[in-house]
Amino acid sequence: MKASRIAAAGGVAASAVLALSVPAFAHVSVQPEGAAAKGEYAVVDFKVPNERDDSATTKVEVNLPTDHPLASVMPQPLDGWSVKVTKSKLAKPLTLHGEQISEAVSKVTWTATGKGIEPGFFQKFPLSIGQLPEDADELVFKAIQTYDNKEVVRWIEPQKEGAEEPENPAPVLALSAASADGHHSSAAQDASDTSTPAAKDTTSAASPSDTDTTARVLGIVGIVVGAAGVAYGVMAGRRRVDA
Repeated sequence: MKASRIAAAGGVAASAVLALSVPAFAHVSVQPEGAAAKGEYAVVDFKVPNERDDSATTKVEVNLPTDHPLASVMPQPLDGWSVKVTKSKLAKPLTLHGEQISEAVSKVTWTATGKGIEPGFFQKFPLSIGQLPEDADELVFKAIQTYDNKEVVRWIEPQKEGAEEPENPAPVLALSAASADGHHSSAAQDASDTSTPAAKDTTSAASPSDTDTTARVLGIVGIVVGAAGVAYGVMAGRRRVDA
C-alpha cells in the first residue's frame, strides 16, 4: 500500500511540475537576431506559439511602443501571411539622418492567407526596427493573437517589479549597451537592408529563448524519469520482502 501511495505521489509531483512549466513556453515573446544595441538598428523576431489544441492562429498584431517611437520599421515577407503596416502621427517629431520624421509605424498586422499557425506549432514574425532609443533599457510591445474560432488573446500586461509574471505578459525587448566606437554594428546594417542574409534567414540560428526552452524540457523529462525510478524501486523492494 505504501509503495502505491509513494508511486502515486511521485506521479502527481511530476504532473504538477509539467502543469506549472508548460504555460511559460506559450508566451508570445520577442528576441533580437544578434544584438539590440541602444542607438542602433536590429532585426527582431516575434515568436508566436499556438496554445490551443483545436484552433489555428490566423492573425497577429504587434503594437509598437509610443513612449519610444521607431522611425524605421520594415516587416519581412512571410509565405502564407499578408502584412499591413499602420502609421500614426507623432506628438513630437523625430530626427533621423538629419531629416525630421512626423509619423512612425504604430502597428504591424499579419493575417494568414493559408492555414495559419496550427496546433503544436509556432511562427516567427521578423521586423527590422531602428533606431533603438539610447535612453531606455528595454522596449515593451503589445501583441494580440487571434484564433480561427474568433478567440482573442491579448499579450499586453506589463511585468511589475517584484511581482509574479502576469498571465498574459507583453513581449519585452532588452536593449544592450551601445557599441564603444559609436558606429552601427553589422546587425544594424542587416536591419536597414532587407536583402541581406541576416534579414532573410530567420531560422538558421537558435535564439536564447529556444535554448532556454530546451533546457526546461530536459529538466522536466529528468524529473518525470526520476519519479518513475523511485516508484519502480519501491515496488521492487516490496516484491523482495513479500518473497
